[in-house]
Amino acid sequence: MTATPSDDFKRELLGWIPDLRAFARALAGSADQADDLVQETMLRAWAKSDSFRPGTNMRAWLCTILRNEFYGRRRKKTEAEDPEGTLVAAMAVPASQEHRISLTELQRALGRLPDDQREALILVGASGFSYEEAAQIAGCAVGTMKSRASRGRAELTRHLESSSQTGAAARRADDDAGEPDRPAVVPATG
Repeated sequence: MTATPSDDFKRELLGWIPDLRAFARALAGSADQADDLVQETMLRAWAKSDSFRPGTNMRAWLCTILRNEFYGRRRKKTEAEDPEGTLVAAMAVPASQEHRISLTELQRALGRLPDDQREALILVGASGFSYEEAAQIAGCAVGTMKSRASRGRAELTRHLESSSQTGAAARRADDDAGEPDRPAVVPATG
C-alpha cells in the first residue's frame, strides 16, 4: 500500500497541471482527450508518489507518465482515427490572408509528422524542455532528441510551405473559375 503523499508533493503536482494539459493537447489533438490524459496522469502520479524522488524534476517525471499513457492508449485504440486530418480540413475555414498560417494548418502539419519528431518538437519547442530533459522523458539519447527535433522542424517547414502553396493555388483557381464578379463593398466615409 502506498503512503499518503506529502503536502509539498500535492502542491507541486497541482502546479504542473497547466503544463501537462498543454503537452497532452499537443499529443492528443483534442481538449477532451487531453483532459483524460492529464486526469489519468494525475491518478497514476498520486498512486506512485512513493516512487518519486524529492529534489528531482517532477515536471519531467509527470510528462513521462503522460507520454507513456498516451502511447499505451494509442496502441490499444480500436476506434477510427483521422491521422491525415481530413475531418479537420473539411471543417477548416480558409485564411483570409494568403501568407497567414492558421492554427489549423499548423495542427494539421504537426499531425503529419512521425510521432517521434512531433513529440520532440512539442517537448523542446512548445513545452520548453531542454534537450536533456526531453531525451529523458522520451527515453532516448540527447543526440537522438536533437536529431528528431531538427528533422521535425525541417519536415514541419516543408508541410507548411506545401500547404501555403496549395492554398494559394486553390484560391487563384477559384478566382479564375469564371464566377461572376461581385461588387466590392466600399465603406461609407463621413
